[in-house]
Amino acid sequence: MAQDNKQQRPVNQPRAGEDPAPEVGALPRITANEIKLGQVEEQVVQEQPVSFELPLNTAMSANVAAADVTDLESRTGQVHTNEDGVTLVPTRANPVARSLLAKMWISTAPPTQALNIVDRLQGTPYANPKVNSEQDASARRTIEFALDLGETLIRYGAGALEVETSVIAVTAALGLSHLDVDITNQSLHLNYSPPDAESYSILRVVRSSTSNYAGLVLVHRLVSDIIAGGVSRSESAKRLKKITRQPKPFPRWVVSCGNAVFAAAFVLFIGGSWLGALVAMASASIVSQVGRYGARWRVPEFFTIAASSFVVTGIALISYELQAPIDPALVVSGGILLLLPSSRFVSALQDAINGFPVTAVGRLFSAGLTYTAIVSGISTALVISSVLGGESVDVHQIAKIEYPSWLLIILVAVAIIAGSVTEQTAVKLLLPTAAIAVGGYLVQMLCDLIGLGARATPAVVATVIGFAARFAADKLRSPQLVIAAPAVMFLLPGLMIFRAMYGIVFEVDDMSRGLVEMFNAFAIMLSIAGGVVFGDTLCRPLTSRARRERRLIRRR
Repeated sequence: MAQDNKQQRPVNQPRAGEDPAPEVGALPRITANEIKLGQVEEQVVQEQPVSFELPLNTAMSANVAAADVTDLESRTGQVHTNEDGVTLVPTRANPVARSLLAKMWISTAPPTQALNIVDRLQGTPYANPKVNSEQDASARRTIEFALDLGETLIRYGAGALEVETSVIAVTAALGLSHLDVDITNQSLHLNYSPPDAESYSILRVVRSSTSNYAGLVLVHRLVSDIIAGGVSRSESAKRLKKITRQPKPFPRWVVSCGNAVFAAAFVLFIGGSWLGALVAMASASIVSQVGRYGARWRVPEFFTIAASSFVVTGIALISYELQAPIDPALVVSGGILLLLPSSRFVSALQDAINGFPVTAVGRLFSAGLTYTAIVSGISTALVISSVLGGESVDVHQIAKIEYPSWLLIILVAVAIIAGSVTEQTAVKLLLPTAAIAVGGYLVQMLCDLIGLGARATPAVVATVIGFAARFAADKLRSPQLVIAAPAVMFLLPGLMIFRAMYGIVFEVDDMSRGLVEMFNAFAIMLSIAGGVVFGDTLCRPLTSRARRERRLIRRR
């Protein structure tokens, strides 16, 4: 056996107790840097982590330990207790707990991240625009079309938010995603800067404006059709050019008749006589001609409005001197009501609330200047009448005629329809606007019965009108402003303005009373504008576009 083992042992295998024979290349090569003379490598002792150093799902206290991976309950993500009474935390977090912690600590909208410009469309009628795949490749032509669209909206009296959202929706639907929009009062600036293409920056200044609510409705529908994805850029440009060249729905003589009917209906509404209504109708007809020739001769708007209010006040005072059974204060109130910049106040306050402070200040200053022109015309007529020896008017004891409620409702409807005609609104919007105004007047009657107050009542009624106007505008595919602005005309404080101006001019010893009343009239106009904007904001979640948007979010 010994011999067999000896024969089976390989030749090169060393005997027991002998060192193996070194072979070339068998030992590893050691560099000089790897030799540590006199140094003993310390073994790293890994300490157990403290409870606060562990993650949330594996934190341990004195009686909590990590669970075994092989444990079934630890793999299911459930905390349990073993036989020794030690609470075992699973190695894998509970998915429900992880979701709750993510919602608590992870922000969905980081404050340092820039807001996508398309997100500006949320809550507006143009949310979620559909990109049309068949588009013109020229970005410059698309930007020029967007500028033409924005200029048309500004000229027709749209608010800054309406202009901005329309431009953003149109450019997004036409394939431009790297676009910035800047609106400053009467200027529109578009900057297109894609990362891998040529940049464009175009500025457009709008130097004229006109009353054309019907054109505003047509532009609104054009934008809605573009974001629906069914209209190309070239076709959209043709439709916009057709809108701008289309004549207004009512000729000039119809607008003049509308001015006269509105003045007469409002005089009767505030308690004037039928003769006073006829005088207001005549003065409103003359005012229409003054405005027409002022625009033809390029007279600044301030002087045109001042001359119009002077004519209204002068005719009322002359009629009063001729012993006509009228109250000049009521006649002047009906004559100057259409001159008040109600739509500008609404647009200015809407721009201020929606984040356009510069544009809001510009429009508010323009509306205040118009307000000052009306006051100047009235005061000039009063001073001339006093110098010529005219009879003084007692503005604090005004004899009003009490008409039945059904007649007042009819007068409100007639006045609002006539006022809408002067604003060149669409024919199909006349009856809805009148219906909303009548509903607002019923709310006013209810507020008067409750005793809400002279300042709070216009704000509440304007909120109701703004809410109803937004709902009707969504159904009729039109902007809210074209319905709300004419519908609040019966709330305007024309009589208060005349009384305040009369007190400032003639009651020098007690001028503070007139100043306070003037401030109250201005505050009421601002509260009306704020109520319209607030009602619009309240109704936005109830519109069809908002409901469709919420359904899309739930599907995601």
